[in-house]
Amino acid sequence: MATALAITAVLVAVIAVFFYLKRKRAAEETARFSISADQLRSQLESPDPVFLLDVRHPLDLLADPHIIPGSVRIPPKDVLANPALVPFDRDVVFYCTCPSDETARETLHKARATNHQRVKFLRGGLAAWKASGCPVETYETAFHLDTL
Repeated sequence: MATALAITAVLVAVIAVFFYLKRKRAAEETARFSISADQLRSQLESPDPVFLLDVRHPLDLLADPHIIPGSVRIPPKDVLANPALVPFDRDVVFYCTCPSDETARETLHKARATNHQRVKFLRGGLAAWKASGCPVETYETAFHLDTL
């Protein structure tokens, strides 16, 4: 009985450490590789604006058909399959509408794994952009819904 209790305590401790480290890594990643809506707005108004990629899944785009003016929409599966779609010679910012910026982070990880150094994600995604009063436009280009 005491052994089972000790094993349970060790497992709980290991799980707690795992989640602590995971949360710490996410916080460090956010601090290092994210940009706020206000920072992005300033960069878009600069003489050398960033390359802005909307990497939302098609269903997310269907639910909210707005994009940030000047952004290029590329489905995340396309970027993940072909990181060469992300320019190496410019600052690039990814955005999505996922909780915790999941798709943008995943795309950022793939780009960094292929040696892209000038990449960030928009913290809070499109919702943060809209909440800060920044402009959006309706996405009117036809797109296919992924069925898989």
